[in-house]
Amino acid sequence: MSKTTTFTIKKGKYPLNSYIGRCAQLAMCLEVSASPKPGNVDRHDDYEDTRYEHFLASAIGMYPVMEEAAGRSNGTGLLIKNAVMESISWQKGGNTHFGAIILLVPLAMAAGRILKGKDTFTIPELTECAHDIVKNTDTTDAIDLYSCFDAAGVKVNPVEEFSLQDKQAIGEMKEKKVTLYELMEIAKEYDLIANEWISGFNRCAACAENIVAGMNNEPFYGSPGADINDVVVCTFLKTLSENEDTFITTKFDRKTSLSVSSRAGSIIQKIYNNEADFYNIRPLILEMDRELLEKRINPGSTADIMIAGIFIALLAGVRY
Repeated sequence: MSKTTTFTIKKGKYPLNSYIGRCAQLAMCLEVSASPKPGNVDRHDDYEDTRYEHFLASAIGMYPVMEEAAGRSNGTGLLIKNAVMESISWQKGGNTHFGAIILLVPLAMAAGRILKGKDTFTIPELTECAHDIVKNTDTTDAIDLYSCFDAAGVKVNPVEEFSLQDKQAIGEMKEKKVTLYELMEIAKEYDLIANEWISGFNRCAACAENIVAGMNNEPFYGSPGADINDVVVCTFLKTLSENEDTFITTKFDRKTSLSVSSRAGSIIQKIYNNEADFYNIRPLILEMDRELLEKRINPGSTADIMIAGIFIALLAGVRY
């Protein structure tokens, strides 16, 4: 698939904003349903305090905010805050989609802006528009995002500047007129989601391209007759193999996250080398899944990137 491939949306008889909101909603549901997805909650694996059903409730509950985002050109921080608050109001499993929301909101806003007057788009066009939106965030956006960290129960790295543990941080942000984009610039070296904002959503785009390719039966995914579950799992492993999952780094350490990425790479390389297809590497994925679940090592940042990628792929017309 060429990166300049033009996609025509299939919104049907309902308004554009509804179509975009449903793509976001379905993306969250498909990501959490994909199995086996090493270390993360899916349709077959729960954590004691966070279950598969919590993710479904979160995805369904925040739909109105995603629909609203598709019709907005500003207020990124407030939209993120509102989506987070809707997510936690519909379930008791804690932080299910915080990172995904930070990616989905500007992408939904970009989709609404681009598709308002036409029915076609390219993936670079979408991500460039989303990048433009986040670059134009302001201090109010930054404060809105900060105000929902505690409620969502998000674990973050300790930092010297604008620490969430510092009660004076919001006042300092106001005084220095720090924008939300500038906050992401500070965090980009240790947070994969922040890095996506600064780099222009490149990983989200690559993920979407892999999903579209997989659903079009391109060779990487093995035999013809692509299955949405298998494509999502393979793309998850590919994305994990190419990126340090900073959720793991924050929860454990960098050595652990790099080890997980290396293991994902060794599995996915068997498909690259034409040694096996998805069916034959499934036992290896299941073994990795079991070991990560036992140690509570969950690649949450990779899951967030996946959700954004699935969203773009659905927007582009992927059906199964």
